Amino acid sequence: MKTTVKTLDYESVMAMPRPRRKKPLKPNWFWRILIRILCVFGLMGTGFTYKKEGMEKLGKHEPCLILMNHTCFLDMEIAQWMLFPRPLNIVCSNDGFIGFFGLMSWLMRQIGCVATQKYVSDLRLVQDMQYCLKNLGTSVLMYPEAGYSFDGTATILPRKFGVLLKKLDVPVVMIESEGIFARNPLYNELQIRKNAKISATMRLLYTRVEVREKSVQELSDGVDAAFGFDHFAWQKRQGLELDQPFRADGLHRILYKCPHCGAEEQMEGNGIHLTCKACGKKWELTPLGEMKALKGETEISHIPDWYRWERAQVRQEILEGKYSLSEDVKIAMQVDYKAIYMIGQGHLTHDASGFHLTGCDGKLDYSQKPQSSYSLYADYYWYEIADCICIGDNDVHYFCFPKDASVSVAKLRLATEEMYKLHKEKLLPTTTVSS
Repeated sequence: MKTTVKTLDYESVMAMPRPRRKKPLKPNWFWRILIRILCVFGLMGTGFTYKKEGMEKLGKHEPCLILMNHTCFLDMEIAQWMLFPRPLNIVCSNDGFIGFFGLMSWLMRQIGCVATQKYVSDLRLVQDMQYCLKNLGTSVLMYPEAGYSFDGTATILPRKFGVLLKKLDVPVVMIESEGIFARNPLYNELQIRKNAKISATMRLLYTRVEVREKSVQELSDGVDAAFGFDHFAWQKRQGLELDQPFRADGLHRILYKCPHCGAEEQMEGNGIHLTCKACGKKWELTPLGEMKALKGETEISHIPDWYRWERAQVRQEILEGKYSLSEDVKIAMQVDYKAIYMIGQGHLTHDASGFHLTGCDGKLDYSQKPQSSYSLYADYYWYEIADCICIGDNDVHYFCFPKDASVSVAKLRLATEEMYKLHKEKLLPTTTVSS
């Protein structure tokens, strides 16, 4: 999927008026039926099946909050198919509203989408969700991970999620999809494994009475447990063999560090193999989704375990003061819904003080403290441009594309998450970087 891209200078982009926030709309029957028809084509050939658990306790017209795990764009079509004809408002990243000279923003609002910014404090979003539930009488679909899963397990969720549930005061539904990650993992260069069938389970997680009676911590723990999935473990349990000759293409995007020699940015996923160019160690990604060394010991066979090991390594680097990134980047900006604006070249640093982005002949100078966000918007082949990370605030987003293709945006996400946790744990000094 692509987006509208324009090239402009930094000053012109900063001078642009920001879009006015508008109240969400309830999608009418025309849009709901049209989406239903489009979902037929979107899910065609996936073998999609689903089941419902406990949903008889939810009133047919009772507004609720629907939570769903996030793997790829098919998530949206699955939810729409399962929930029809229930009217929905969908919390979406605001970059999805860009295109066609602002017409995409109009269309997204018509089908019920509510724009928000990932990993940025957005108090208006809660107000918009309350407006949907109480004033429009619609249910709200939300992907609390905010970003696609890299390793087949849940992306970090916002802390104290139970506070939001208390504020909304409605039943909570959980949709968990299975098979989507196996069919279309984010790292795998947009290549589809067509023999992976898709299924989903929709269940009532909390009734309204339970939302009121349970503590914030109990509610938060329940949501965390609901997102305790592991798609690689699921694949193995199912005995699902994915023998495509491209299954390891791009695998170095998540497995960027060699457990044999410790080298980084030297891994290469190609065909069915992952190879460390520093020490020569080679692993096969087996049809059942496990890593197997061609020679010697298989240090880590389960991909989510490898990713957790990388997280622990990043955390230790931060604690020892060894973590840092300094890279030249191409920079794009988002300030409205008309286009993504390519503004030129810059330099990005990341260390225990946070992010620091400079560029555009010294006109751009942006800093972001590690305490400002619990995670990082990072993506592979973002809108078919390149791997990127996004930093920014409620006024502007900066999309940074490392010029060195070996730079791991997954490591940047891990480092951001670990720095945030370390500051919360008071294991790092409070920084004075201004944003």
